[in-house]
Amino acid sequence: MTSTNTQYYNKLRQEHVAQGPANLTPAVIAKASGATMTDVDGKEFIDFAGGIGVNNVGHAHPKVVKAIKDQADQFIHTCFHVGMYDSYIELAQKLNTLAPGNFPKKTMFANSGAEAVENAVKVARYATKRPAVIAFENGFHGRTLMTMSLTSKIKPYKYGFGPFAPEVYRVPYAYCYRCPLGCTYPSCDIACADLLESYFITHVDPESCAAIIAEPIQGEGGFITPPPEYFPKLAGIAKKYGILLIMDEVQSGAGRTGKFLASEHWDIEPDIITQAKSLAGGMPLSAVTGRKELMDAPHAGGLGGTYSGNPLSCKAALAVLEILLEDNLLERSRQLGEILQQRFTQLADTHEIIGEVRGKGPMLALELVKDRKTKEPASEAAKELTRICYEKGLVILSCGNFGNVIRTLMPFVITDEQLDRGLSILEDGLQQVIK
Repeated sequence: MTSTNTQYYNKLRQEHVAQGPANLTPAVIAKASGATMTDVDGKEFIDFAGGIGVNNVGHAHPKVVKAIKDQADQFIHTCFHVGMYDSYIELAQKLNTLAPGNFPKKTMFANSGAEAVENAVKVARYATKRPAVIAFENGFHGRTLMTMSLTSKIKPYKYGFGPFAPEVYRVPYAYCYRCPLGCTYPSCDIACADLLESYFITHVDPESCAAIIAEPIQGEGGFITPPPEYFPKLAGIAKKYGILLIMDEVQSGAGRTGKFLASEHWDIEPDIITQAKSLAGGMPLSAVTGRKELMDAPHAGGLGGTYSGNPLSCKAALAVLEILLEDNLLERSRQLGEILQQRFTQLADTHEIIGEVRGKGPMLALELVKDRKTKEPASEAAKELTRICYEKGLVILSCGNFGNVIRTLMPFVITDEQLDRGLSILEDGLQQVIK
């Protein structure tokens, strides 16, 4: 049997690359454009993974590529702390304008989502002079010490990497399909939010809490989407005790839910917002945007980093904002959400393995179960489905604590024909799995 280029590079990877950085598919990509990727053997894939939510505007969008090339011709790096540049400042101005809330805001940049969360926590602790941070079950915030401590799932993210950062407290999230309190929505009256009040009695003093950090839609946790009353209620409790609300929009931002920020769906005004992933169209960049008085609290030199807000990344992000807001790609995101919701609802009507369809916009998920009454997770079925889709030319990812949730993160530039073909592969794969 003739060895393929993919087999060759996978063998080489096993020999020379640490196993810690996992590979979700065996694909070795040679080229990617729009909503497709082509591997080193010439096989084309429709991309429903989007670099795990990084390619909202598509692979190698011409405007992003041009912005990077134009900036590279001028200079690649000065370090913002040494020599400022216009793109950093202009991008901060735009993100301040786009963030919810009729109050002055300021922004700083870092390289990754985890770095943004780290800095958001630093800002919150410095500004409030309080140590504790409340996070949520099923939440994911990164793999650094602080963000790993905030992250809920043990394997693979935390196992063997302790001890963890202190003063992190975890509460249940509004996972209505598997309510941690055994309640039923809407008769529950959002008891999971009210739980915070009793939590302050038995776990942590609210006067010691700097911030509550939450993903508006939990990403790695399974695209868990709270009911409309949840975040307004949570924000009210936070305000009552002078606790800051940090919304982690690393995966849900940049139009992923049909709005620029997912927080807009709940009509709340977070004190601090973190962004990354699709913000710069594939270039490493993250942002922390917050109330002016909070962001200005840390002393000069207390925040930042050598590569933070790299000029290539800032120019790419400015291009991304233009594409989303001026080229109607945000509207395309909304259209995709409607198409996907309709197709997934139809699938759920005819496939008992689908326990729930959830999400907002094109950030949608199918939770697979063995039995709709017991809700036993169909983890192996989800794993088999992603394998079948891959073999048929569709890259799609699973997530969730049990690995039984299929999620969609396709680029917004996907054509109707590509979308239909990808969904047909997914539907055929489901048929194979349930046989």
